[in-house]
Amino acid sequence: MSLRFFSDHCVPTEIAETLRLRGHFVTLLRDVLPTASADPLVISTARERNEILLSLNGDFADIVAYPPADFPGILAIQLHNHPEIISQLTERLLGFLDLHPEQDFYRGKLLVVEVHRVRIRQ
Repeated sequence: MSLRFFSDHCVPTEIAETLRLRGHFVTLLRDVLPTASADPLVISTARERNEILLSLNGDFADIVAYPPADFPGILAIQLHNHPEIISQLTERLLGFLDLHPEQDFYRGKLLVVEVHRVRIRQ
């Protein structure tokens, strides 16, 4: 099943393209908003489009500022300025998505994607 993502401007192109190649729908922020858009506008646009926000921006992992229950899902990619791990992170993400192919699974959740695990916060 295909998932719907809203990819923040900071997400490496390789990740968004790999998701598309796997059959997922990915909206790039730059296609619908200015790349310098404020975080509240970015996440509200993802919510309006009913798409899972995909971001490297650590602010979106703050469950006080952005309570997961208010959104169709937030995927926080933990790259930590190490582009050499993009392929490993992408593989971890794809494996998780394969196990959870339904859009509703992500609703109300923050998923923190690391090389060795995916943590879920609600």
